[in-house]
Amino acid sequence: MGGGGSSDGSGDDGSGYDVGAVRARFPALRAGAAHFDGPGGSQVPDAVADAVAATLVSPLANRGRVTAAERAADDVVLAARAAVADLLGADPGGIVFGRSMTELTFAMARTLAATWRPGDEVIVTRLDHDANVRPWCLAAEAVGAVVRWADFHPRTAELTVADVAQQLSSRTRLVAVTGASNLLGTRPPVDLIAAAAHERGALVFVDGVHLTAHAPVDVAALGADLYACSPYKFLGPHCGALAAAPALLETLTPQKLLPSSDAVPERFELGTLPYELLAGTTAAVDFLAGLVPQATGTRRERLTASMTAVERHEDRLRHRIEDGLAELPGVVVHSRAARRTPTLLLSFPDRGPDGCQEAYRFLAGRGVNAPAGTFYALEASRRLGFGDAGALRVGLAPYTDDGDVDRLLVGLAAFLSGATG
Repeated sequence: MGGGGSSDGSGDDGSGYDVGAVRARFPALRAGAAHFDGPGGSQVPDAVADAVAATLVSPLANRGRVTAAERAADDVVLAARAAVADLLGADPGGIVFGRSMTELTFAMARTLAATWRPGDEVIVTRLDHDANVRPWCLAAEAVGAVVRWADFHPRTAELTVADVAQQLSSRTRLVAVTGASNLLGTRPPVDLIAAAAHERGALVFVDGVHLTAHAPVDVAALGADLYACSPYKFLGPHCGALAAAPALLETLTPQKLLPSSDAVPERFELGTLPYELLAGTTAAVDFLAGLVPQATGTRRERLTASMTAVERHEDRLRHRIEDGLAELPGVVVHSRAARRTPTLLLSFPDRGPDGCQEAYRFLAGRGVNAPAGTFYALEASRRLGFGDAGALRVGLAPYTDDGDVDRLLVGLAAFLSGATG
């Protein structure tokens, strides 16, 4: 398999980011596939798997400070809160964990809806994953609130502040917007959208699942009142995390069991937390913080340096892919926003309605994993004209290298030329 980020596919690309060294830490890559399926879930480094396994075989109990097993569980939770807070630039006291971002969003939607009145308004966008659309629609319907839709521009794939601002009113209670589209990669101007929403007194809920995996995140700079993400998209295990100011969480009363803690953030966590997954989350954050070994300072500072390097590495490879696709007749690239993650949505108009699924299967036969579908960004897929079938998505990850890109481009060229395998 290919190595690193230099022009010959091996070693340091000059920025301190050595993709060859990064790849060596991912046991799954030894199977030989080129993974462009990271937006659906990244591969996991050895340190994360080791942390999960070590926690599972350690003495554990319900959280407390009396027995060693209780202290171990408590320490795991507190460490995970601190780690996610460092990753997002948030307050550890406002980090809530759950089974998934979807579950956390549904729970928060129900909690916030209890404060809405008939005629209040909620804004969602057609760019978003359904996990940041449907929970708000259902919550609004349950209390008689109005859902207003902010549209994006299919030709440019852009969602502008004006698109959202024109839906705002004095009755707006919440704006739900993605930090980055998991289908198109578009990164809307969340900070400007949040500023406009806050002028109307509305809260801003940001789906940061896709953004967190590809760029440094600062929830305060984004203006996000609530920010949700999924560790399994940034090299961690399958669980969800939500960040908010503790003071905001103190004003909210979720449905919960009577004996469970009323403290923040615990009051938002239903049942016993999966300690092994939280340990894996901490390990994933620590792994990200070490991607540029020469970076120094606090973990937050090292994370910022590492994610900046990841963004630069992935953008270089994205440009390589885009340049290669420009030379292939019969492929249309729909990811066109000026600011975007390394995520490309492709279609093949000359290959008929099943062209994207055929490309998916053809590439898989060559050990290149680039799936086709809507990826739960259902409204975006329909707005683009792909209906419920979607299109082919190519997504990069920190372990993607030039060799992977070469295999992808060669595979697509073969598919378009009519090769059979």
